[in-house]
Amino acid sequence: MKFYRIYIEITNVCGLSCTFCPTKELPSKQMDLSFFESIVQQAQHYTNEIVCHVVGDPLTQSNLDDYLEIIHKYGLKAILTTSGYFLKKHTFDTLFHPCVKQINISLNSFNKNDTALTFQQYMTPVLALCEEKLQRKKELFINLRVWNLDEMMSERSFNETLFSTLANSFNTELELDTIYQERPRSIRLASKILVHFDNYFEWPSLKNKNYGDGTCQGLQSHIAILASGKVVPCCLDCDGIIELGNLHKECLKDIMLKQRTLKMLEGFQRGKAVEELCQKCSYKERFNLS
Repeated sequence: MKFYRIYIEITNVCGLSCTFCPTKELPSKQMDLSFFESIVQQAQHYTNEIVCHVVGDPLTQSNLDDYLEIIHKYGLKAILTTSGYFLKKHTFDTLFHPCVKQINISLNSFNKNDTALTFQQYMTPVLALCEEKLQRKKELFINLRVWNLDEMMSERSFNETLFSTLANSFNTELELDTIYQERPRSIRLASKILVHFDNYFEWPSLKNKNYGDGTCQGLQSHIAILASGKVVPCCLDCDGIIELGNLHKECLKDIMLKQRTLKMLEGFQRGKAVEELCQKCSYKERFNLS
């Protein structure tokens, strides 16, 4: 069993309260380095990429470089996903660590939080990171996420300001109405710097309506490991509802061979959502072509 990537949540603390994210039900937790290394050591047999994120922001950790050193030690690549609020906590040398393949920055975090920062104060370190990447000719990707393109254009005012700022900074054109109409997947701003578009999505919850069967990328392209050590089949199961096992008690290999795991995987391959949480997840509709 191989995965395109494995999500390892080094912390479930994000430092913000974005309205598009679910309320965190689990207690705040940071994964200690020795336990993290034991997970990476196992994960190297299943993937080449580690995403240091589920709901927490890895940049809240002052010792982020130590986690990256462990990933690098085992010859894997790292992906950092952040709101961008904590970029200034780290040096460029840490953020451009040799193991870092991509940095995702969720730009729509800014207008979904109560913050004392102005938009310019928020964007300054984001743009500085991009400029430094270009000056150093670093090969990693910077993915500026704008995942707020709903049908009602509820974020039109914010996006207008954002697109104008990006257009001026990168000397390119980002036409608001065209983007809303054509819905491009992404637009290249500079070498390996992209603005990536998507719409809001509903997080899976046992309180959601039943959406029925379908396939999913969980257990097929990826799995996730929460800061608590719980192994879950999907990066959206942030509360560990479908706990396949816990790496404090058992190894990843045994968890992957459990009947519950295999039954879920077989179900997805047949277009069948075996677990109740999967039945009540609308995100899987993105993968169902019928």
